[in-house]
Amino acid sequence: QVQLVESGGGLVQAGGSLRLSCAASGRSMGSYTLAWFRQALGKAREFVAASSWSDNTNYAGSVKGRFTISRDDAKNTVSLQMNSLKPEDTAVYACAASNLGNSLYVPSNPSQYIYWGQGTQVTVSS
Repeated sequence: QVQLVESGGGLVQAGGSLRLSCAASGRSMGSYTLAWFRQALGKAREFVAASSWSDNTNYAGSVKGRFTISRDDAKNTVSLQMNSLKPEDTAVYACAASNLGNSLYVPSNPSQYIYWGQGTQVTVSS
């Protein structure tokens, strides 16, 4: 059984940085696309960033240039470095895994992801 567990959330002031991590167990994620999604209170789940097994990446426009996704397949982890945080980045951040994606395509639709973590809260104060 695959489990994804996030860590690293917390409270930070606007302009600050946080690093989220997601550890997978139960299966090697080396052939999966790994992604981060977020959901703010009262809003729909939103794509943040993803990395395919071939290290092709995809970012939402709202985070491009501020967030960086990275994966360590040897450790079965994926991380999200978040810099220049804004109050509108406040949300529950969850990692997810998809068996879709390649060097040309990185899925960004939540329905394309089959494994999900529980999420970690990120709060950015103004």
